[in-house]
Amino acid sequence: MFSLLLMLAPIAGALPPPVEPVDEFPQVAAAYWVEVDGVPRWAGQPDRRLPMASLTKLMTALLIAETADLEAVVTIGVGVARETGSRIGLRAGERVRARDLFEAMLVRSANDACRALADWHGGDQATFVKAMNLRAWQLGLKNTRFADACGHDSPQQYSSVRDLAVLARAALARPEIVAAAARPDFRFSTLDGRVFTMNTTNALLGRFDGATGLKTGYTPGAGRCVIAVAQRDGHEVLAVFLNSPDRWSHTAAVLEVALTEAR
Repeated sequence: MFSLLLMLAPIAGALPPPVEPVDEFPQVAAAYWVEVDGVPRWAGQPDRRLPMASLTKLMTALLIAETADLEAVVTIGVGVARETGSRIGLRAGERVRARDLFEAMLVRSANDACRALADWHGGDQATFVKAMNLRAWQLGLKNTRFADACGHDSPQQYSSVRDLAVLARAALARPEIVAAAARPDFRFSTLDGRVFTMNTTNALLGRFDGATGLKTGYTPGAGRCVIAVAQRDGHEVLAVFLNSPDRWSHTAAVLEVALTEAR
């Protein structure tokens, strides 16, 4: 996993970080962003608009955490049961606690759990997407647009790594998101008695020292994406990678360099 460490030699840390982060690791992704303790450190193509796959679900999670009752019961609709991509197999008519859908969306990146929350909270997905774009505007995300709640490929669904770092910081302020994103696995039962067990999609959790989240994504159009957070020795690193050719090795290597320099 850490084969890139020799390539990513630490940079002398005597000088303070520049106002605009430098592109030190252009090979790691089509676009990337790394900040240490909230200060931008390295970035490549920070404002390039790219598909973001299931990193989209971080905005869905933020809206739900800010405005919804997670103890409410959601009845699964027909459209939810027909969702494609990553899913856990929810069935129309099942009754599920919103909190369990929320956890499944963040732990397993389940599109059916995500769609269920969007349809329930917004009344329909189109209304929920309008709320997503309004929240993006409120956060100052200038290169972001949402077309659905879950992250399917669409010309009208894109973001930049700079914008996603801002979104990630807003998400990290919500304890519900932080807790769910750090789970290595999750198990719940519907109110109808069906049991679901799932593992995280985040390969860094439990394998990279200090990893705490945050969200993964993949579609054919977006490639392999991740927003990663790691904490060590009192320092925190946030990294955003869009379309990374070797997502886990590259992310782990850059996190290690950043955490080593921060000591």
